[in-house]
Amino acid sequence: MATKHEQILKYIDSLSVGEKISVRRIAKEMKVSEGTAYRAIKEAENKGFVSTIERVGTIRIEQKKKENIEKLTYAEVVNVIDGHVLGGKAGLHKTLNKFVIGAMKLDAMMRYTGAGNLLIVGNRIDAHRQALEAGAAVLVTGGFDTEPEIIELADRLELPVISTSYDTFTVAAMINRAIYDQLIKKEVVLVEDILTPLEKTVCLSPHEKLERWYEKNFETG
Repeated sequence: MATKHEQILKYIDSLSVGEKISVRRIAKEMKVSEGTAYRAIKEAENKGFVSTIERVGTIRIEQKKKENIEKLTYAEVVNVIDGHVLGGKAGLHKTLNKFVIGAMKLDAMMRYTGAGNLLIVGNRIDAHRQALEAGAAVLVTGGFDTEPEIIELADRLELPVISTSYDTFTVAAMINRAIYDQLIKKEVVLVEDILTPLEKTVCLSPHEKLERWYEKNFETG
């Protein structure tokens, strides 16, 4: 029979991506102490299917596959750049495939901006709108805000609009560093990468001769 801790982890795993999680809610719904709920939430965070974001809270995120470990979610970007989510919180779990620095004219900027991108730009409302319409999230630098209509559009499209006090190029360097750190993590060799299961292991029995070793070596490469 599963322990309470395991039951809570299974419950959290069953929640929809983007759904908010709290210690109090888990404790109430699973009928456990807040300490037990807290420990389970922290383990879920360590396992990669929960993320805690300042001023947003703890949310269920999509667990990364091993081959996608070098990619960042918008939620991770918020943490990296100490950002504030203005709108589109439901899309924080999504993964960005590249970021675009909006240091050019609007029409040129949009040629490089598409779905799954993160446009890093200042207080250029037209750029915010067109980026969202193109399927990209927006990172507003310099501590600037955006218009209510942009926040409404972000919420509707489930694409985050994030604000940070850092300047554009500092933010780009911070995100680059985070991606580099993820790549380093990917280089760590996991047991499952190098371990050959016992049932697939080729070996000789005590009575077999050297010739049989050569045969097996040839067969298995």
